Amino acid sequence: MKKKILSVVLVTGLVFGLTACGNSNSSEPATEETATEEPTAKETVTEEPTVEPEATQETSADAKTLIVYYSATGTTKGVAEYIAEKTGGDLFELEPVEPYTDEDLDWTDSESRVSVEHDNEDDRNVELKENAAPDFASYDRVYIGYPIWWGIAAWPVDNFVKGNDFTGKTVIPFCTAASSGIGQSGELLKEMAGTGDWVEGEVFRGSASQDDINEWIDSL
Repeated sequence: MKKKILSVVLVTGLVFGLTACGNSNSSEPATEETATEEPTAKETVTEEPTVEPEATQETSADAKTLIVYYSATGTTKGVAEYIAEKTGGDLFELEPVEPYTDEDLDWTDSESRVSVEHDNEDDRNVELKENAAPDFASYDRVYIGYPIWWGIAAWPVDNFVKGNDFTGKTVIPFCTAASSGIGQSGELLKEMAGTGDWVEGEVFRGSASQDDINEWIDSL
């Protein structure tokens, strides 16, 4: 009888021991599932920076561009039109009240109009048909184009630069020339304006293509 009682006690103890072990092991998967939640939280955080580039693109798309130019022979006009096509900007041509004829532009003739104006700075005050572009204040970026005359910007652009407020605008000069560079033309125009954020400009030859213009604009 004592042996039967002892056997029952031993079996009961063994059952309780196995049950306790089973409960101890069942808690481990819950700990592993909790750990897998951490990467999910990190992934949520990494989504935040993607918002900033979208906002920047919208701001850039809202910017308005104006291309102002004086073209004596049509070469600068061609470059200006390429810039407008690339940027979607508006064109504004500077037209002297007294247009320059082919004879006026003959720089080899010491008595031609451009030669006389070059030698006498007071004669470079060229009156324009319109000196202010419509809704000029609304533009954020302004390209200013001109041919190079004697190493500087053709002076028909001077009165436009002097007569407008470029505060808060990015101003980008561009010019055309047969062989010379842009020189100090952009810097001199910047001094005349006295306002605006002027950046370094570029010179183009008559053979400049749309691809040439696009590459330059993309580099700005």
